[in-house]
Amino acid sequence: MTDNSIILEMRHIVKEFPGVRALDDVTMHVRRGEIHSICGENGAGKSTLMKVLSGVYPHGTYEGEILLDGEEVEFKDIKSSERAGIVIIHQELALIPELSVTENIFLGNEIVRGGIIDWDGARLQALELMARVGLETDPNTPVKNLGVGQQQLVEIARALSKNVRLLILDEPTSALNEEDSANLLDLMKGLRARGIAQIMISHKLNEIAVVSDSVTVIRDGRTVETYDVEAGHVDEDRIIRAMVGRSLDHRYPDHTPNIGEVLFEVRDWLVEHPQVPGRYICKNSSFTVRRGEIVGFAGLMGAGRTELARSLFGRTYGLYRSGKMFLAGKEVHATSVRQAIRAGLAYVPEDRKTLGLNLLDTIKSTIVSANLGAIVHGGLIDPDEEFQVASGYRTSLRIKSPSVNVGVSTLSGGNQQKVVLAKWMYPDPDVLILDEPTRGIDVGAKYEIYKLIQQLADQGKAVIVISSELPELLGMSDRIYTICEGRITGELAREDADQERLMRLMTTTSADAA
Repeated sequence: MTDNSIILEMRHIVKEFPGVRALDDVTMHVRRGEIHSICGENGAGKSTLMKVLSGVYPHGTYEGEILLDGEEVEFKDIKSSERAGIVIIHQELALIPELSVTENIFLGNEIVRGGIIDWDGARLQALELMARVGLETDPNTPVKNLGVGQQQLVEIARALSKNVRLLILDEPTSALNEEDSANLLDLMKGLRARGIAQIMISHKLNEIAVVSDSVTVIRDGRTVETYDVEAGHVDEDRIIRAMVGRSLDHRYPDHTPNIGEVLFEVRDWLVEHPQVPGRYICKNSSFTVRRGEIVGFAGLMGAGRTELARSLFGRTYGLYRSGKMFLAGKEVHATSVRQAIRAGLAYVPEDRKTLGLNLLDTIKSTIVSANLGAIVHGGLIDPDEEFQVASGYRTSLRIKSPSVNVGVSTLSGGNQQKVVLAKWMYPDPDVLILDEPTRGIDVGAKYEIYKLIQQLADQGKAVIVISSELPELLGMSDRIYTICEGRITGELAREDADQERLMRLMTTTSADAA
């Protein structure tokens, strides 16, 4: 390797926050025109490193050197890194929903002629950029009307408008379905062919195998190893060992279920779309979950899994039309979240940052929020009891934080997910509905959450797991239901299920097509 083959070097980077050393002597390099993947557990320091690189954490707030084309650079903000050709696309897309595609592409980088924004010129350039990323839509379309995959393409088009030389993608496929993920990976390969270097942070080892030229693994704020890979032949076990410091011979914990009688039952659940009259998102759905059982729900994006879950949990989505819900043989009428909690239901949403957490809250106030009555005495929250409850969950769930007094926004994704789980464990529900419980979480944190799910089932609770990852459902579930277009199309015991049978049921509109 010659020096002129390297576009970026980061040498001995150290970044500290109060009480935490997030980065501890991290060193890495990226070659021109390569896709360089960064792997590590949640909280390992991956995103912090990229924020140092992109100027989110400006020069002077960290130790170490950043070299671009062999010359040291000192970025004071994002604008200065973008002027150098470094653009970051965060996991949470930074788009303004009400603005058009064109307006979002050139936001902060407007085409100005004679002191006035040239919108005609902007639209023409937007069309060129959209063609380069494969986005087929009217450039005047408001971003809020686009799917998540299309919004991701808008972000990349915006990066290209800034003459990007090094593109950083933080968990770029975490919210995408399989088709959109494949399209994005193909686009990344196309950008590589044009000489654009890319850094991808991802937990999806299969995607890393498809596109990566090299991999850097970070653990506990330190570089563990960097090595070149052959496309399609990434050694996943090697990456896992480096990430977690141990071998995960089994991705899913061994478990012997103790399944009892039916605890939760839904009959003929019919729910109409909240904005489209006559369109039903849950079509006479019926299913059961036994005490101590983990039941998976499989379906493609838009099949109606989340809509079913939210409609059951206090009817928080859609317009209820008919159907019955039973807990321990007794009919439950839960028409609000408060009633659902009192009835013994809990729901962990797929979008933890929007629906599961208040990012302005502390860990302790979040954990007790679903069961405040238990620590209110004389009309006031008992602060000592609040602290004790939260600290107990912090210890038992191994939530990595200096204390329960810090904000949930400071936590990694995996630790935020543990806080959401603690929040819904505290009311001691009988039924837990877990919607994408491991989305955006590394393999080590996933293993811990899998064990937690099994522990909840072992306590005699009925556990429902909704997941887009079929291996996860096959590895964790005792039974699996499939959903297609709002209808339950099949039910398979764990020993009868495989990915092919599940996919067949997930793509049929006929019930029980197995």
